[in-house]
Amino acid sequence: MKILDQPEESAPSPGSAISYAGLIEKIEILRSTLRWSSKLERPEIEKLLKQASSLRDEVMQLSHKERFVQAAVAEPKRVDLTPGARRQGLLERSFIFEGTFGDNPKLLEALEIAEKAAPTDLPVLIDGESGTGKELMAKVIHANGSRADKPYISVNCGAIPDNLLESELFGHKKGAFTGASNDRKGKFESAHTGTIFLDEIGELPLSGQVKLLRVLEAHEIQRVGSDEPIAVDTRIVAATNRNLRQFCDEGRFREDLYYRLSVIHLTLPPLRERRDEIPLLLAYFGDEAAATLKRRPVKLSPRLRDFLKGYDYRGNIRELRNIIYRIACLAGDMADVEHLPIDIRPKSALSAVMNDVQAGGGVIAGATSLSEAKRTASDEAERAFLERGLQEVGGTVAELARRFEMNRSHLQMLLKKHGLHSKDFRHQAADKA
Repeated sequence: MKILDQPEESAPSPGSAISYAGLIEKIEILRSTLRWSSKLERPEIEKLLKQASSLRDEVMQLSHKERFVQAAVAEPKRVDLTPGARRQGLLERSFIFEGTFGDNPKLLEALEIAEKAAPTDLPVLIDGESGTGKELMAKVIHANGSRADKPYISVNCGAIPDNLLESELFGHKKGAFTGASNDRKGKFESAHTGTIFLDEIGELPLSGQVKLLRVLEAHEIQRVGSDEPIAVDTRIVAATNRNLRQFCDEGRFREDLYYRLSVIHLTLPPLRERRDEIPLLLAYFGDEAAATLKRRPVKLSPRLRDFLKGYDYRGNIRELRNIIYRIACLAGDMADVEHLPIDIRPKSALSAVMNDVQAGGGVIAGATSLSEAKRTASDEAERAFLERGLQEVGGTVAELARRFEMNRSHLQMLLKKHGLHSKDFRHQAADKA
């Protein structure tokens, strides 16, 4: 067993993809020969296989680094750092991005790193707060790389039960466990030649981290219930909203796996640091929501637009998108702050009027008709007047229209404008009864 005593071949010249491919091919032949050899004891075979896997891993790392350097050197000109120029430069280079982005320097830096890393097969780790667009960035890396026409498989590591993790990632053989009625491919096999996105990688248990590390080292998997290794060629992109360095210090994440995954490391800034992007996203998601709901885009009142531009968005882009979809569903042609979720509506100077209504006093309580209420208060007071009326009639719209001497269809239009549902008040009346 003198595998390492063979005559040394000349080192491959820089950029020589053929020599790398030839060397990898020889290693694979060696591995195949050793795996099925009948003249060697199994422990010796395992030892040699481990040596060959280690050697192949080193060669692949060298190849990846070389390709990364080539991609960086291939930049046609120096990046212009002036405001607007970096964003325009990405667009002019046919950078594929499904959505919209602004001029925030941190975001542009992440996009430029993604652009350079995309042509390589280097692992990428994306971190940032929840809702900042980490999966979108993973799709950007896939779409701008050489695997764009190959499978893209997304896996939420935090949603897989521990006892099903190995089967979900690597597949299983029929009869491997109760319920395994047939052979099944895992996520890594499905992503072969393509990209696998491991979301919430910080939620992966330590046992799963060990198995993932083996895949990164050996580039092969074993289905549950099988001893046969299956080679996989998969580009790994992982994402987390956790501090993995801190997790490593606390023993909750393997340090060797962290460094394997973070060869390229991107950080996405929160939306509150990218406020120039908010008007772009409002327009983008407004059009998207209109297309989904098959209606015309809703116009935003100046007051609502100002609020949305200044809101902090703890849920980042995901929260903004959900708000726009809610507004598009509830509002008519024009949306205002009344169409926002109750817990984030701005507290106006007229909130005191609302409190007066609850107490049975104030301007609205003394009004005898809807027209009088509208003359003496704003939209908030109009909504409060309607809410009080619905409470008094137990949510019966016909009775409320009779009491207010209003056309029923006009009343329904006003209730829709303020997002009020008569059934909610009927339920309240039933609960009190």
